Amino acid sequence: MAERVLIIGSGGREHALAWKLAQSPLVLQVLVAPGNAGTAESGKISNSAVSVSNHAILAQYCKDHNIGLVVVGPEAPLAAGIVDDLTAAGVRCFGPSAKATQLEASKHFAKDFLDRHDIPTARWKAFTDSGEACNFIQRAEFPALVVKASGLAAGKGVIVAANKEEACKAVKDIMQEKAFGSAGETVVVEELLEGEEVSCLCFSDGVTIACMPPSQDHKRLLNGDQGPNTGGMGAYCPVPQVSKNIRQNIKENILQKTIDGMRREGIPYTGILYAGLMLTQEGPKVLEFNCRFGDPECQVILPLLSSDLYELIQATLDGKLSKAMPTWLGTSTAVTVVMASGGYPGSYSKGREITGLSLAKDLGLQVFHAGTAHKDGKVVTSGGRVLTVTAINKDLIRTVEEANKGVEIIQFQDAVYRKDIAYRAIAFIKQSRGLTYKDSGVDIVAGNALVHSIKPLAAATSRPGCNAELGGFAGSFDLKAAGYSDPILVSGTDGVGTKLKIAQMCNRHDMLGQDLVAMCVNDILAQGAEPLFFLDYFSCGKLDVSVAQTVIAGIAEACKMAGCALLGGETAEMPGMYSSGQYDLAGFAVGAVERGQMLPKLERICAGDVVIGVASSGLHSNGFSLVRAILEKSSSLCSSPAPPSYGSQTLGEVLLTPTRIYAKTLLPILRQGHVKAYAHITGGGLLENIPRVLPEKLGVTLDASLWKIPEIFLWLQRTGALSEEEMARTFNCGVGAVLIVDKENAADVLGNVQSRCEAWIIGTVVPHKTGCERVAIKNLMKTFHLSQPVDESAGGGDVSHCQGQTRKMRLGVLISGTGTNLQAIIEHTKDPASLAEIVIVISNKTGVEGLKKSTRAGIPTRVIDHKLFGSRSEFDNTVDQVLQEFSVELICLAGFMRILSGPFVKKWNGKVLNVHPSLLPSFKGVNAHKQVLQAGVQVTGCTVHFVAEDVDAGAIIVQKVVPVKVGDTEETLSERVKEAEHVAYPAAIHLVASGALYLGEDGKIGWKVHNSN
Repeated sequence: MAERVLIIGSGGREHALAWKLAQSPLVLQVLVAPGNAGTAESGKISNSAVSVSNHAILAQYCKDHNIGLVVVGPEAPLAAGIVDDLTAAGVRCFGPSAKATQLEASKHFAKDFLDRHDIPTARWKAFTDSGEACNFIQRAEFPALVVKASGLAAGKGVIVAANKEEACKAVKDIMQEKAFGSAGETVVVEELLEGEEVSCLCFSDGVTIACMPPSQDHKRLLNGDQGPNTGGMGAYCPVPQVSKNIRQNIKENILQKTIDGMRREGIPYTGILYAGLMLTQEGPKVLEFNCRFGDPECQVILPLLSSDLYELIQATLDGKLSKAMPTWLGTSTAVTVVMASGGYPGSYSKGREITGLSLAKDLGLQVFHAGTAHKDGKVVTSGGRVLTVTAINKDLIRTVEEANKGVEIIQFQDAVYRKDIAYRAIAFIKQSRGLTYKDSGVDIVAGNALVHSIKPLAAATSRPGCNAELGGFAGSFDLKAAGYSDPILVSGTDGVGTKLKIAQMCNRHDMLGQDLVAMCVNDILAQGAEPLFFLDYFSCGKLDVSVAQTVIAGIAEACKMAGCALLGGETAEMPGMYSSGQYDLAGFAVGAVERGQMLPKLERICAGDVVIGVASSGLHSNGFSLVRAILEKSSSLCSSPAPPSYGSQTLGEVLLTPTRIYAKTLLPILRQGHVKAYAHITGGGLLENIPRVLPEKLGVTLDASLWKIPEIFLWLQRTGALSEEEMARTFNCGVGAVLIVDKENAADVLGNVQSRCEAWIIGTVVPHKTGCERVAIKNLMKTFHLSQPVDESAGGGDVSHCQGQTRKMRLGVLISGTGTNLQAIIEHTKDPASLAEIVIVISNKTGVEGLKKSTRAGIPTRVIDHKLFGSRSEFDNTVDQVLQEFSVELICLAGFMRILSGPFVKKWNGKVLNVHPSLLPSFKGVNAHKQVLQAGVQVTGCTVHFVAEDVDAGAIIVQKVVPVKVGDTEETLSERVKEAEHVAYPAAIHLVASGALYLGEDGKIGWKVHNSN
């Protein structure tokens, strides 16, 4: 089962760690404590307000919330022993022990260690007296100009002086003025080394190391390495100045020797080891050690990691790193630019609104937040280093340009950033050779390789009239050889739209070819045309031959399905036009139809004609911008489970189901002459495509209860809360094409179509009234709410005879105490006739009786203690994640003593039930029995209702009356009402689970009734 991961920290490094870990299918949820605006409510990622300084509370939080792994970002918690304390409490934690963290926490310890193990470093000496330190600076045999606070100083405790006077001033600032607090009680004065400074990191399981590509940070605030020292203003990875030989030297003589030395000293080192190095003429020398990922180095290293970070960390903790060595994007480079607040690294203002974040994302850039927060619905600055913008490309210069473009788009008042990140690497690259066409981003060799690989694919699509041979300037087609005598040529062009985004997110490119071909050939079928040949256009910023070949192989296969030849195409590599990994597609189909067989036959269409609907395979290739908005709003991922009817498929796999090609299925039927019109249900949905083949004075009336709507449309409507018109105008709703035929021929044509694919009679042609829609659809919203079809033999809407009830509705029950109603629900679901099953019970309190009842019944339980969360929405978000983990479809509140937040209620609208101990709308709120007795009424009871944002205000499902007896007390009345609740609650669950009723868009109950058409 997928696990929850908790990341400690709040910076860009922690956002990058969360972003990478969330990509693992083995990770259910990533919590970041305390996190920032970028890690708040972002897909799998959310923030936690749990205390990270109190390790006992943190350990209990991890146990209560089933945290399977803790990853520590910054150095201070490591030095404070967080790994030791959590590990001792039985919580798995990634990072070195407090003793091992001395390599970073004490510069004095680190320098002694380097000398003991003969690891190259600058000459040095440590001091606890400022006078002695200054005397050493004046008399040293080497330029003793580097002054370091020995303790932790947030990456700012190193001063590189220009002369001895500056060095002495640095000593006094650190030791006497306490510039870095207690971190400066001891200072290390060391030799100023000359050369190229690089950062080399590795994973270590205590024995084996796995090196990461070298990176280079830029510490100074301003361009040209001017201005004050900072925590880092940008980085890039890898570093071309570091040759393979140098990397091997660093691995063997620095990183591995360090791990071996720590082990020999009885301090095994597990976690990330970061070596800051100077590439001197004598070879690489250690400047400092860090015991965690660097910031901003992490933001350029992790995007280049192709391995699963979660699996890599687990292998490191298990001492099995040698069997799980990481793999990297070897031909790519990453650049990140830090945007800081004006005044940083000194004092700065907070609360500046940040704009342009979505624009940067649209460019394919990754923005990692650091000093950001949410305020009044906006993202604002809250720290010195505010965020980093990371770009990835195979060309370093292009990568720098993309990252710089991102920081120009993102804006906040007084923002400070550098524009010369990676300038050393660019100078190194340019000095070696002149420019080539490949340097500009166009790889002719790769293009030729692609053409060579797809030639046999195109040749396999040859048909009478053409030999599909690629490589010429143009292609030709012989209509006479194809058997035409008096043909009309028909052409169509289309693309795949933003379905490409879903495919690129899922890294699935094999099915897009069918989408592209289908969108074009299905269009020209509307003229009655047979598709003869097809041409494609594939454009990208950087050609990935493997991806392009996969896409074009899909196009070729789809051409064979459509009966047309892949006659030619264009592959356009256009650097700067597309972000890394992005591409676009366009297709062009040409077909022919004999003059007398052209469609539509407008003069023959009349009122009373029958509309036949031909089944779609799913969404086809339209409406994906709305789909992506729904995914983002619901925090669903492409890797999330699909709706239940799709079995083990993911949401992404269902969304990517290729568009159905109708050419070979319908063309023989069209040629028989009985079909008056054919409409492809493409962009514009049912409402806008059918009128395109009708005379102006005619429209159609459709009945959605007559065709099968795939569950993905039901999911989209419910999750996005889409209106009936929005669904019908955006999606095909299960009907990919329609045919218009007269009544007399309808049965024959339908049978002919049904012998090839699923189809139904779905409506009739009617006169069009001015001012009315030309397509009217009955029962569409009702059908969305009723996912199970009604048994036509059942009379009077008897919901106990629902047909096709092949599975039970999945319930999640929320409790806070004894769970008396929980027991009634358990007993109901154990009944073989029940249409529901409890898949999870969640309590906000530990040790309550309801949890014990659930365990005895074999029902999974979770405790989510609300006291460990900083806000109601954070608690609700965690509950929501668990409900999604167990694919809950209906939530039942059973003595749950927490008020759910507005966003939670909106997301689960129509899917949350509660029971109230009175006959609502009377006696709302607490103390209902007391209110009843004070009012002197003769009857009370209970009400099961849908939950709304206002307390006890949701639509009523079931009520059960209880008489008020003479002498009743609150206790005696409560007991009798509870008995009524034990009957009413299961009855309400049965009504909802059976599909007998639903919550309508107007907030009122809608009933499923028998419909005899």
